[in-house]
Amino acid sequence: MITFLSRILIKNYEDYQSPAVRQSYGILSGAVGIALNIMLFFGKWLAGTLSGSIAITADAFNNLSDAGSSLITLIGFKLSGQKPDPEHPFGHGRMEYISGLFVSVAILIMGFELIKSSVEKLLHPAPIESSPLILAILAASILVKVYMAYYNSALGRKLKSAAMQATAMDSLSDTVSTTLVLAATIISQLTGILLDGWFGVLVGLFIFYTGFKTLKDTMDPLLGQPPQKELVTQIHEIVMGHPMVHGIHDLIVHDYGPGRLMISLHAEVSADGNLLNIHDEIDNIEHELQEKLKCSATIHMDPIVTDNAEINEMHRVISKMAKNLDSRFSIHDFRMVEGPTHTNLIFDVVMPYDSIYTDNDVINKLKEQIHALPGGKYFAVIQIDKAYC
Repeated sequence: MITFLSRILIKNYEDYQSPAVRQSYGILSGAVGIALNIMLFFGKWLAGTLSGSIAITADAFNNLSDAGSSLITLIGFKLSGQKPDPEHPFGHGRMEYISGLFVSVAILIMGFELIKSSVEKLLHPAPIESSPLILAILAASILVKVYMAYYNSALGRKLKSAAMQATAMDSLSDTVSTTLVLAATIISQLTGILLDGWFGVLVGLFIFYTGFKTLKDTMDPLLGQPPQKELVTQIHEIVMGHPMVHGIHDLIVHDYGPGRLMISLHAEVSADGNLLNIHDEIDNIEHELQEKLKCSATIHMDPIVTDNAEINEMHRVISKMAKNLDSRFSIHDFRMVEGPTHTNLIFDVVMPYDSIYTDNDVINKLKEQIHALPGGKYFAVIQIDKAYC
């Protein structure tokens, strides 16, 4: 249904990186979610009232909260599509993440309330009634929720949307919870054993776990996280595809919401090259990044010596020293400043945040190894950088 409606209602519906298309998908998905969840609420509320089951009634109100979650997702996508303004020059794309955060909190609250109601049912058990109508409503609800989990998950992957993935997890938790409720209803009817409260607790715990997981998934983009490896690879391939660039470092990706990336990096170019030609090529690379990755790109030129055999060899030696400490270490901005009595080797070391070494450990170890090189005339001036990608 979503695929059919998207082809009719969304222009360029396959351009998933377009902010306008993302917004349209979010609004469509939210509207369908609201409609389906309200229908499920009324159906389960009727089934819960007829059967006297706390688990079914709680599951009904869970669907009502899901309708609210879908409304939050819809509003989030709508707000995220607003144009930049003086107060928000980078746009409103992170509203999508915030809407996912609200959905996660709603899941947690619903899980807590369901556990609370189920514990009360355990303390004061009462028989429940069943009928073909009640079982049919629960079975139909499971099928609807499976469909909702599927289309939200599929859209979430295509759009790389944390909010839609959170909604998909919510639908999946509903599927499990309603299945448990259905099982409890059937078992209680066949055996007379009152499992309503126990299954309600299990459903609540599962919903609470799902809410905690989706909360983490939606908070990570807000707090800031490394870009996906595929994106980093694409950036490297585009930049290094230009012969004038000999290497890149200090790559930083700022995420202001889907489709609103800002990329900055340092590109190493020959110090002997024509400055105007290099600047023109850097402009071309920035434009290529913007067109292919739908981002804003800023590149800083770093001149390096490329035709000095002694510098190149020393660069290779020091790079090997760094990698012997940790294979993920790299060096850049390497320079040699020779004097009458000694030579300074000036460079930056890039190290990941989870390295077993402290900054001072790396600096001291490299300084010792460099000063121990033949001749004993080399001294290191080292700057530590952190790897953001």
